[in-house]
Amino acid sequence: DELVATVAVRAREMPEGSYPTKLLREGVDRIGRKIGEEAAEVIIAAKNGVADELAWEVADLWYHSLVLLTAVGADPDMVWQQLRSRHGTRRETSNG
Repeated sequence: DELVATVAVRAREMPEGSYPTKLLREGVDRIGRKIGEEAAEVIIAAKNGVADELAWEVADLWYHSLVLLTAVGADPDMVWQQLRSRHGTRRETSNG
């Protein structure tokens, strides 16, 4: 909650020198590219099998995803609602 609030304040105030400000000014495309980079790093960390490295990279991925949600005006609680709505349900996939 504290991080969500901090990113929201940065988005509202856009202080110079703030990393979220920089990302938000560069826009959704840049934030999306950053998320792609972080996702690749998550995969590499998982393949390396080092829990601390994986946790670090997942934190980066989640952080940048939070900034993206903020950039498009989506409340991060929407993600939790989606996850709760999926609990206990099985989604059919093309591979069975």
